[in-house]
Amino acid sequence: MADCIPLPIVCFQCGTDQNPCHCKVVGPTLGFAVTVVMAVFCWPASLLCCCCATDTGKAVLAAPVDTGNSVSNAIPF
Repeated sequence: MADCIPLPIVCFQCGTDQNPCHCKVVGPTLGFAVTVVMAVFCWPASLLCCCCATDTGKAVLAAPVDTGNSVSNAIPF
C-alpha cells in the first residue's frame, strides 16, 4: 500500500487496488481533513480532562486517526 502524500490542498494515494486507476484522491483528502478537524477538538479535550493515562483517554487520543483512516478507506476514488 502506498503512502498518502499530503499537499497543501489535495492528498494523493497511488498503488491502491480499490479502483481501476490505482490512485485515490477524494478519500485520502477527506480522511486527512477529518483527522485534522477531529484532532483540534479531541486531543486538547483529552489532555485537559487529565484522562490521557486511562484507556478511555487513549481511545479519545486515537479517535481522529482511526476515523480518518475509516473515511479514507470508505471512499474508493
